[in-house]
Amino acid sequence: MARPVIALLTDFGTRDHYAGTMKGVALSICPDATLVDISHEVPPHDRAAGALELAAAYRYFPPGTVFLVVVDPGVGSSRRGLAVETAEYRFVAPDNGVLTAALDGQTPRRMVDLSERSYARDVVSRTFEGRDRFAPAAAWLARGVDLSALGPAVRAIVRLDLPQPRQIERGVEGEVVRVDRFGNLVTNIDRRTLERFAPGALEVQVGPHQVARIVSTYADAPSGGVCALFGSTDCLEVAVNGSSAADRLALGRGAAVRVVARA
Repeated sequence: MARPVIALLTDFGTRDHYAGTMKGVALSICPDATLVDISHEVPPHDRAAGALELAAAYRYFPPGTVFLVVVDPGVGSSRRGLAVETAEYRFVAPDNGVLTAALDGQTPRRMVDLSERSYARDVVSRTFEGRDRFAPAAAWLARGVDLSALGPAVRAIVRLDLPQPRQIERGVEGEVVRVDRFGNLVTNIDRRTLERFAPGALEVQVGPHQVARIVSTYADAPSGGVCALFGSTDCLEVAVNGSSAADRLALGRGAAVRVVARA
C-alpha cells in the first residue's frame, strides 16, 4: 500500500520554525506520511497568490493526496477552518478563498468545518492554527479518518474574485497574475482562451511594451531578448531569455496584457 502524501503550501518562509513545526505535528499523528513542500514562499498574507500556486501544482500529485494550505491573514479570528474532499484529493485550509482556483477545477464532494476538537491539538494557539488545527486535521485525514469526523458539513465557502481574461476586439485582454523566481511574467490568458478568441498571427502587449513574437521555448529568443510563450501551466507568459522580464520591463502583478490578431 502506498504511503499517504501530505503536500504543504504556506506563506511561512523557511527562516523560522513554522513550516518545520507543522511537519513535526503531522508526522507525530501520521508517521508513515510523505511530506512534500509545494512552496513556503507565498508572499505574506497573499491569498490570491496562494490560490494560484496551489492551482498550478495540485493536479500533478497522486490521487488521495492531502493538501495542507496555510495562507491565513485572519488567523485567530472567527473565520472557519475547512476540510474539502473532491473525487481525487482532499484539502485543509482556512475558509478565506485560498482554495478558489483549485476548486474551480475540482468539484467538491464534501466540505466540513474543522470544529471537532478531538482532531486538533489540546491547546490551539490564536496565532498558529497551522500547527494546532490545520496540520493535525491533514494528518488525521492522511491516516484514514473520514472527512465527516472533523466537523459538520458546510454548504458554501469563501471564494476570491480572481482576475479572468476577457474577449476584446480581435483578441483577449488579461493581466499578469504571478511573477516567478526567474522574473517571468505569468498571465491569466491560457492557450485555449487565446486560440478561441485570437487565432492565427498575434501581437502581444504587456503594460506599454510590445513583444516581438510568441515562441515555443525561451531559447527560441536571442540571448537577452524579450519574448512571449506558453509556460508550464499552459498560460501565456512574457520572458527574457537568460534574464528577468519583471526587471527589464519594470512590471509586476496586475500589469495589463493584450493579445490581438494582426490586422
